[in-house]
Amino acid sequence: MPDASVTFVIPHKGREEFFRMTLQSIARQKSTVPFDVTVVSQNQRLSSATIDVLDSRILNVLYEDPSETISTLRNRGAQTSESTHLAFLDADIELSQNWLQALFNLLKEMPEAALVSAAQRHTINATELEKIRTTLSNAHVDSPAAFLPGRNLLLKRSVFEDVGGFPEKLITCEDYWFTASAGELGLLWYSSEASYVHLGEDKHLPDLFSKEVWRGQSNLQSLRGRRVPKSEWPSFFVPPGICICFGLAVVMLMAAQPALAGLFVSAALLPLGAYVIRLYLLGKSSLRFSSVVAFYLVYFPARALGTLLGLFRSLGSKLHDQ
Repeated sequence: MPDASVTFVIPHKGREEFFRMTLQSIARQKSTVPFDVTVVSQNQRLSSATIDVLDSRILNVLYEDPSETISTLRNRGAQTSESTHLAFLDADIELSQNWLQALFNLLKEMPEAALVSAAQRHTINATELEKIRTTLSNAHVDSPAAFLPGRNLLLKRSVFEDVGGFPEKLITCEDYWFTASAGELGLLWYSSEASYVHLGEDKHLPDLFSKEVWRGQSNLQSLRGRRVPKSEWPSFFVPPGICICFGLAVVMLMAAQPALAGLFVSAALLPLGAYVIRLYLLGKSSLRFSSVVAFYLVYFPARALGTLLGLFRSLGSKLHDQ
């Protein structure tokens, strides 16, 4: 085996259109680093059109039960490979051609880095919501991060083993738990030297709402077993806090207490306004102010609802275990 090699580990379930584009972007990599690809799919089978994208000598396809979590798929893929480095991708990610070489070089040049990830870019015809998502993802580029989304990650196998893999009990937020844990071993570096397109990015507000409800259900569970940086606390408390304040304002109006209603509305608008202004300024005139407001008016209730559902699920599990 060469001194250094990379295994792309890709969990997959459902449609194959975006997944083929992910594999095609891997096939186009301009890199001197040897690599192979391990796909862990929850489909019964993959079509020949998908499998034939990559040379059979570098493609390994495994099948898992549909009930397993994405962490289980990632862990199995990593454990069945022997490479020195692991690249974890989602199945709807299109990589720039220099992704592997650029990020691999970064890991070599930055021994203090535990994990590196590329910056997001959107397509020319991106919707306003896609632009917002990309802007948020790239809020801090070429700098350390407290945690990173699991869409595209490159790290040494030793870091994966020291962390203990992805948390298999979490349905969502497993990437935040994993990367935050890796951050205790070294820097998490978010780089603009390479890029990716999230092909499955939310394109409209109803998509955003349903996706954030789903993501929010593991919010509280993801806190277990790791040190939570202060920068992450607002994401847990602000969404439900804003919704509670608006709810109390309605209650006060019904109780003929307009002064108290105004107080609760003000308490909700302060953090909401701060988030809106921050994102609008980050967009550097590329985002419409009304779109940013609409984004947060959907995002915060969805996150709050997801967190509430996750809380009931956690309580139910504890009562069941007693």
